[in-house]
Amino acid sequence: MLNDFAAIDFETANKTWGSVCSVGIVIVRNRVVTKNIYKLIRPRPNYYSYWTTQIHGLTVKDTNTSPDFPEVWEEIIPEIERLPLVAHNSSFDAGCLKAVHRIYEMPYPDYKFYCTCRAARKRFPQLSNHKLPTVAKHCGFDLANHHHALADAEACAMIALQIL
Repeated sequence: MLNDFAAIDFETANKTWGSVCSVGIVIVRNRVVTKNIYKLIRPRPNYYSYWTTQIHGLTVKDTNTSPDFPEVWEEIIPEIERLPLVAHNSSFDAGCLKAVHRIYEMPYPDYKFYCTCRAARKRFPQLSNHKLPTVAKHCGFDLANHHHALADAEACAMIALQIL
């Protein structure tokens, strides 16, 4: 059973995984949510595709004066230190984290990721799909603001508390 972890979700500005424009993190210690973090990030490259804006609603106007990733991550590191990271479809979020570290030439710590999507496929094979809103609803969490990084991280944390 996973008692301490950080659920994480990234949104991207365009099709490149390194173009993170927001991050949501939910810190869980002793199976209790202790902190929520939401940060807007000026993406690199700093442009938004039509399709990503349609998904999460963010535009260059929302993030143009936001800090770059290294500044945001510097604030987050002490909060997640020594915690495993949990994400729904962790390959995407881990890929984003690795890509943005590469873009800024930052050393990448070997973060341990757990995936609530893979776990849900094993635990709830009867579901029609294993998308975040479907699994969240099955676990009793109303994900009213899907694709907002903090809302998605909160849903992921609630799922993880039940199945990891």
